[in-house]
Amino acid sequence: MDAGGVGGIGGKKCEEVSLVLCAWYFVRRVSARTSLEVFQSTKIKALSTVFDMSFLDNLFSDPKYQTTDPRKPEELNDSEIIISPDTRREKRIPPGQSRTKKWPVLDAHGTPDIDLATWTFEVGGLVEKPQKWSLDEFMQLPAVRVYADFHCVTRWSRLDNVWGGVPTREVARLVGVKPGAKFVLALAHDYGWTTNVPIEYFLNEDSLFAWSHDGQPIPPQHGGPVRLIIPQLYAWKSAKWVNGIRFLQEDQAGFWEEGGYHMRGVPWGPGDGERFRYG
Repeated sequence: MDAGGVGGIGGKKCEEVSLVLCAWYFVRRVSARTSLEVFQSTKIKALSTVFDMSFLDNLFSDPKYQTTDPRKPEELNDSEIIISPDTRREKRIPPGQSRTKKWPVLDAHGTPDIDLATWTFEVGGLVEKPQKWSLDEFMQLPAVRVYADFHCVTRWSRLDNVWGGVPTREVARLVGVKPGAKFVLALAHDYGWTTNVPIEYFLNEDSLFAWSHDGQPIPPQHGGPVRLIIPQLYAWKSAKWVNGIRFLQEDQAGFWEEGGYHMRGVPWGPGDGERFRYG
């Protein structure tokens, strides 16, 4: 999850390319004029198309490459977008980080195969009303857009991102989090991968379960159909391919945390940021 080896979409046959090109062209045309509301109306169809065609991005120029300087929050001119507070810093790149104009692909095990028809998102632990949603049901929940920067612990930062999806606060409201819950454990599709998040960061206004990035469905190699986004922590806390969460009283180390990564992971922490638990 944004801290390990390079992953991607593999196993595609050459004869699929002509059919996928048509889908790829259609999604690019739609997304060029898409607002959050239009994207929501395409629902599973758009996500399915992106899952089929995303490997083509590696055959052509990087569609996520940034050609301009990052915008300042006041330049967005959109009162409905939630502004992540770190984007208002005079210096938006944390200590030890460098800006990238690309969107690198990093993960622990490679991109998992996910069947959108059977995808579910389940919430349990210290809650009053455990919930389980299908992808279509999940995408019917109230949605927001968030303007945020994205800081990977491997020392790159991608500034100027607009995420669309379900606020973490909305999910917490629907399940009724019990007072004893202090931490959240995010669960993912890739071989039981997990990560832990302090509940105060999980419930920040700018935290969400994202299914779009810059107005387009999040492709599989970047964590689609749905990934957790916690802008105020290092990006490994923004779990790719998320399929559920548990509210916990005690902190529980996830995959990278068990390997020595910090239990909290604040990029703006002391010195070089909260990268590691030891040393």
